[in-house]
Amino acid sequence: MTRPDNNTDHPRHVLRLYVTGSTQRSTQAIANLRRVLESELPDRYDLEVVDMYENPEAASEHQILAAPTLIKLQPEPVQRMIGDLSDTDRVLRGLGLPAKGGPGDGSK
Repeated sequence: MTRPDNNTDHPRHVLRLYVTGSTQRSTQAIANLRRVLESELPDRYDLEVVDMYENPEAASEHQILAAPTLIKLQPEPVQRMIGDLSDTDRVLRGLGLPAKGGPGDGSK
């Protein structure tokens, strides 16, 4: 028997971020993503960071060709975002959340 989900209005986000070591782009992507997640989904996300240098099989298995790459696994549909995740509105849209700014707003 499954436990009822008391957060049906706010599903848990399951995310996997593929990075390449501790490069500037990788560390920036991690920081940018954590900032958005803590602001918009506090206590409602699971984030796994996968270093492609340490785990190349995972990157190959999931057909990751560029890094950093974020994959939103849940809630469906699955979404992929490539880059340092500095465009907050783009990240929010990719996570299925309403963007904060107006059209063309690249707020960070």
